[in-house]
Order: sequence, then C-alpha cells, then structure tokens
Amino acid sequence: MKNCLLSIDWDYFIYPRESWGIYFENSKSLMDLWYKRYIQAKARGEDIYKAFWLFLEPKTFWNKIKKCFKFTKNIKTYVSDSHVLSYELAKENNCEAVYLFDAHSDLGYGGFSSLNFEVNCSNWLGKLLKDKLIKEANIFYSPYTSEKPEDFKPMNDHYNIRYWDLNHFDQCIMVSVIHICRSGAWTPPWLDNKFIQFIDSLKIPYEIVDCPERKWNPDNFSLSDQINYLLV
Repeated sequence: MKNCLLSIDWDYFIYPRESWGIYFENSKSLMDLWYKRYIQAKARGEDIYKAFWLFLEPKTFWNKIKKCFKFTKNIKTYVSDSHVLSYELAKENNCEAVYLFDAHSDLGYGGFSSLNFEVNCSNWLGKLLKDKLIKEANIFYSPYTSEKPEDFKPMNDHYNIRYWDLNHFDQCIMVSVIHICRSGAWTPPWLDNKFIQFIDSLKIPYEIVDCPERKWNPDNFSLSDQINYLLV
C-alpha cells in the first residue's frame, strides 16, 4: 500500500472578488498587509469584507472527502500557515502521491526554471516531482481558481500530474497523512474562526506547526499604526 498525502489549502474555499496584487509569504503579509488593504479599501469607500466570499460547508466537504479517501488507523494530521510543510511531510512519510485541494497548483510559476529555487509556497509540489520524492501529483482546483491545467502543459507532459473534479472522483484512496494550511497571505484573518471550525469538523486530533493566531481588530489602531501599515 502506497503512502499518500492529502493536502488542503484554506484558499480552496475562498473566492476573492478582485485581484489584490502579488502576494509574498512573510510575517508582514499575515496581518500588516491585511490592515493596509483594509485602510485602502475604506479610503475608497469600499467594504473589504465584501471582497472575499467563503463558499465552505465543512460537514458537506468532509463527507465528500470520506467517500473517496480512507484514512489509516493512526493517521497524522498537521495544520500550518505555510503550504511548504507539505513538502516536508511528503518526504518524511515516504509518500508516493499527493492529492491537493487548492486555488493554486503550487507546481512552480515560470516553468521548469522555477523548480531550481529553494522550496517555497508556490513550487513545493513541483519540487516534490523534480526531486523524485513522489511519483504522482493529483490536483483538485477550487471552483473559482483563475488557473487552468493547460497553464502547466510542459510540466503536465513531463511529470505524472492529473487534474480532478471531486464531484466526479470515484476512486478510493488510502491516506496516511493530512496537511491543512491556512495560507495567511491569501486568506483574510477575519475568517480564521471559520478555519478553526473547518479543522475541528474533521474530528481528528491534529498538530499545529507554525500557525500563529491572528487577532483581527481594525477599529483600535492609532494614526501612527495606520501610517506604518500603509508603508508595508
């Protein structure tokens, strides 16, 4: 029986109604950048809360997952902010396959050359293939992703990469490790309570790895705070 990693990005469930530019995964992008966006949207007379739509039904999602994926008896489950952890988990658990639910493929952007960089949140899945740590990558795109499988045609032709629709997925895959990542640079902090509810609804013990709590409170910062946020 081959080991498989089930990797789920929280941004799979979040639809941004507009592009907010290029995101970088760092400490400032977790909170400061969100305050900057809040301040800028408010200055334009816009409500940033309406710019992100959560289409998640945790119970429904996990019920669908459990019809197609079977969990090993002592399955390990991890929660982090960065998706990079999936690379380490696949490596440490000798996984041959990854099943990814995400708004992004994380195969690397910029073709094969992007796989020459160190492992990061945008290329970890491609790096697993390049480093021959896994034999196959299976991607379930968010219904609202802006990406298309053909965007990665060279990689699709070179590696064993398949794209699936959960509603038409009739296989039964045994999973030995689960990773759920928040991707805080892409997902708003005011939805973190929903994120926790989503994890808890799986009803499996989990280990949190580098996923700092975010307390969203935009009503109580000073003018100097606002200036500092705008400089992010």
